[in-house]
Amino acid sequence: MTRPLLSLEQAMTLGPVIPVLVIDRVDDAVPLARALLAGGVNTLEVTLRTPVAMDVIRLLAAEVPQAVILAGTITTPEQWEAAHHAGAHFGVSPGLTPRLLSALRSGSPMPLLPGVATASELMTAMDAGLHCFKFFPAQQAGGVGMLKAFHSPFPDALFCPTGGISPDNARTYLDLPNVACVGGSWLAPSAAVKAGQWDHITALAQAASTLMQPMQC
Repeated sequence: MTRPLLSLEQAMTLGPVIPVLVIDRVDDAVPLARALLAGGVNTLEVTLRTPVAMDVIRLLAAEVPQAVILAGTITTPEQWEAAHHAGAHFGVSPGLTPRLLSALRSGSPMPLLPGVATASELMTAMDAGLHCFKFFPAQQAGGVGMLKAFHSPFPDALFCPTGGISPDNARTYLDLPNVACVGGSWLAPSAAVKAGQWDHITALAQAASTLMQPMQC
């Protein structure tokens, strides 16, 4: 299968918002992805929160090759490996467990964006050679204030805050020098997906694409 020749940090800077997608029906996957791409959103996180998630990743990799696919909510090395074989380009985890860290150090199947919420978690991940992170859950873990506090002692760390991000506060995060993009679920409301309101989703994607562009690595 064809995979984009992008680094993780390049994928994070393709646009200001990465939609966090929870897809319940395989049939919704392709029209949803195409609606988001039509609005200028090219990087898509498909969360492994539904039984069809791996099938969705496999289908998108085959039918929408221009999309950069992130497999989200990876919590085990087995999921990481399965998502890679399904066609995902990058993995996203809400945290970084000892097993995931061991897999990372022994030769990971694809790049991983691990979640961090504290200085100790960030230091552990940076000690493993990582510098791109998901800050999760962003609002509950200190929000903009915490990311500002991280910047001075960890100037090389680059973040994608996720969790409690909305159109109302996204720009505040994107203004920070250590934020590359934000993750949010508002681009694909479940009601709109179930109703097949693809034009509405394209409009939401277009609005998200006009947010302040992230810093370049």
